[in-house]
Amino acid sequence: MRKMGGRVLSVASECVPLVKTGGLADVVGALPGALAAHGWQMRVLIPAYPGVLAKLDRPRARAREVWASDDLFGGAARVVLGEVAGVEILALEAPHLFARLGGPYSDGSGDFRDNPERFAALCWVAADLAQGGDAAGWKPDIVHAHDWQGGFAPAYLRYRGIAVASVMTVHNIAFQGIAGAERRAALRLPPEAFVPEGVEYWGNISALKAGLVAADAITTVSPRYADELMRPEFGLGLEGVIAARAGVVQGILNGIDDAVWNPETDAAIEPYSARKLALKARNRQELLAEFGLGEVPGPLAILVSRLTHQKGIDIVPEAVAEFLAAGGGLCVLGAGEPWAEAALQGLAARHPGRVGLRIGYDEALSHRMFAGGDAVLVPSRFEPCGLTQMMGLRYGCVPVVSAVGGLADTVIGATSASLAAAAATGVVFHPVDALALRQALRKLSGLYADSIEWGRMQRRGMKADFGWAASAARYAALYEGLKRG
Repeated sequence: MRKMGGRVLSVASECVPLVKTGGLADVVGALPGALAAHGWQMRVLIPAYPGVLAKLDRPRARAREVWASDDLFGGAARVVLGEVAGVEILALEAPHLFARLGGPYSDGSGDFRDNPERFAALCWVAADLAQGGDAAGWKPDIVHAHDWQGGFAPAYLRYRGIAVASVMTVHNIAFQGIAGAERRAALRLPPEAFVPEGVEYWGNISALKAGLVAADAITTVSPRYADELMRPEFGLGLEGVIAARAGVVQGILNGIDDAVWNPETDAAIEPYSARKLALKARNRQELLAEFGLGEVPGPLAILVSRLTHQKGIDIVPEAVAEFLAAGGGLCVLGAGEPWAEAALQGLAARHPGRVGLRIGYDEALSHRMFAGGDAVLVPSRFEPCGLTQMMGLRYGCVPVVSAVGGLADTVIGATSASLAAAAATGVVFHPVDALALRQALRKLSGLYADSIEWGRMQRRGMKADFGWAASAARYAALYEGLKRG
């Protein structure tokens, strides 16, 4: 069978291993390699934040400038083609926009005020590359925009009359890229764009809405999230836009890098497998020691998360008290909102020897936590996809998750029916409140006490396939349909 395929320009604000603040970067970095098997060459256009160019592996034959402008939203800019970890990178070097201290979106005093212009510039360049190709003649068949930072790319294609199909992926609809209406001209949007059917959003401009109304196809990062976004409790004001375009919306589940997240080969842990699950106990003992915990006769739960309201951190202290008193333990790794950090610090202070806390993030420590933990808590109020529960399943760390988004798509809750059918892989609870989480932890403790059933659940989760192969095939099929159309 003849391999189909073509060229895709991916437009994003983050990409591992160059820059990462969340799961978006993991997806953007993983897709090019996964799609290559289907004949699609994907290049990733991202800003050249400080240090990005130095990280690129650019052999002499590839170290070239492929696009340049004397005036990109207020200053000179160029695009340099490079490569990192096998991913082809188009790095937009625009010092007046991206050469700043702090993170990609903010510094210590808050978000950069010109974020709308910064990422509009990224999208403008994407449209230029789609229209005329780069200096070497590389021209995409599809432009794939990610989240609000890429939202203006499909809009510019439409308003500039560029006949290249586009895909808009919503990773988290909570971030919408809002700008005042007075910035329309500065954002290079024509007057006719500022209408309810265009970029206008309650008297302002929304970069995410711009992409949603202009793209030829819309994807979300899990099937359930695609359905949820048409409801006001999840759509956050854009539910009507999503519902109106339901015919071109589909949910494609994210994957994890199953080479990096593999307990059989993970250099950060004592290796084990579904066949040699007893070896996981060594990692448990080491994790207890690392967090300074005493003997934990019940399940050792872990929480690896941003510490925010979205992640349900506020319900954790009340919900886990009974669990800890009954013999459970908890190890936490994360950082976030001050109130959430303080709440967990208070929890650890009240339960010495049973609760361990690390404020911050440490990739190697997260691997050790999945390897040593018995269960991973993900009590999110909404979760577009979630990777934490997939990592837990991969490591035999049973997920306890709320019934939202990708959590519900990937974890089969333990019920009498699912246990009888030998299908359960975790504990799923609803609604997202302390009572429901407390009940879920009671169920977890009961399952853990049955060592035979517990081992079966662990092995089922470890054998589940959450790599990128299936998802990449769906993206390839989507691209093929748009290319033919």
